[in-house]
Amino acid sequence: MNLNTTIGRVLFLSILILPGCGGQPAVDEISLDDNTNLDELAQPSYESGDWPCWRGPTGNGMANGPAPPADWSRKKHLRWQVDLPFSGHASPTVIGSQVIIAAADVKKEAELITSYDRSTGEKRWQTTIHQKGFMRIHAKNSHASATPATDGSRIFAVCMIQEGIWVTALDMAGKQLWQTKAGPFQSRHGYGSSPVLYKSLVIVAGDGDGAGFLAALHRQTGKLVWRVRRSQESSFCTPIIAHIAGRDQLLMSGQKKVISYNPANGKSLWQSTGPATATANTMAWNDQLVFASGGYPQRSIMAIRADGSGDIAWESPIKVYVPSMLVIKDHLFVIQDDGIARCFQANTGKLIWKQRLGGGFSASPTYADGHIFVPNEQGILFAFKPAATFELLAKVDLEDRCFASPVITNGNMFLRTENQLLSVGSVEAD
Repeated sequence: MNLNTTIGRVLFLSILILPGCGGQPAVDEISLDDNTNLDELAQPSYESGDWPCWRGPTGNGMANGPAPPADWSRKKHLRWQVDLPFSGHASPTVIGSQVIIAAADVKKEAELITSYDRSTGEKRWQTTIHQKGFMRIHAKNSHASATPATDGSRIFAVCMIQEGIWVTALDMAGKQLWQTKAGPFQSRHGYGSSPVLYKSLVIVAGDGDGAGFLAALHRQTGKLVWRVRRSQESSFCTPIIAHIAGRDQLLMSGQKKVISYNPANGKSLWQSTGPATATANTMAWNDQLVFASGGYPQRSIMAIRADGSGDIAWESPIKVYVPSMLVIKDHLFVIQDDGIARCFQANTGKLIWKQRLGGGFSASPTYADGHIFVPNEQGILFAFKPAATFELLAKVDLEDRCFASPVITNGNMFLRTENQLLSVGSVEAD
């Protein structure tokens, strides 16, 4: 919510999990066809200035190149700003000369993908990918909380609409190439899980109030390649792919467990209990451990050994629900939903420092060249150092509420507030 995912992103409160699925059709498991060639399409590769998906090109919130100015203002280092006519909490996707935004026209019940020029902010194209069939969401969610992903040739957008989770592929000029219903979905609080790319696949999660699933579609055709069942419990985690313990692992939390899947076929590699029934962020990792946090109703940060044993290395009873965590060298940085920042020793769980920033947080932190950037919901952007002691670099008033996470590419930062899209950086950036 992605929530962040974006929800990018969205703080879900007072979630009541109900047993059963209210008559929703069962989700059939679909296995990988033996004739499917997952290497048919090249693994996406990106330029250093691209931010092609939720949590960036390496999936861990780490930017390439220099950091943008920490002490910018609307009179200094603001390259451009544009008004956004429609709502959404999805973070920007940056590819080549384009900045891609998912949004929703609530009055017309339309799901939209819009492209802006990276250098000027000029609108280049806009495509309506769905019309009618909006579903129930939480007051702090949006109808466009999932961040689009791109492989450089196609843009993949995921929407909760018309009683399902739908995946749409557009070309780089906004023309629809295919559209597939990944699975049925029931909702009381909405959706925010973003797509993740692996080889020839685009992978999406569907943990709703009814029959849950994890599904992989072929990037070129939209054909459903594999789909596995998940429990009938609402959760909002965006899956992420990491190469750890010598293999590719698709990591996903929520529904009272952490599961590592084989991204090629959806088969479970290992699992561990916890951290919560509902999680709303993306897992983090280093070369030894994977990190998960939740949530509702339980609250916990967990470090789990990545060797496949599922053993818990350490645990802390801290609530980090919507903002994703950030691993930088030997430290784990977390932003709690209630505005407290903490730094842990990643491998031991020892608390190094904590600092109250203030406000509520739905966005996830982004790292660039010795700086961590994160906005609160009230629109104050914090910049601080990832050091052994807390060092605040700057606080900037965005003059608008903010749920989306910062995107940073080669010294340029893109910020999506409730009503605007901003580009921040030096003249030479990008």
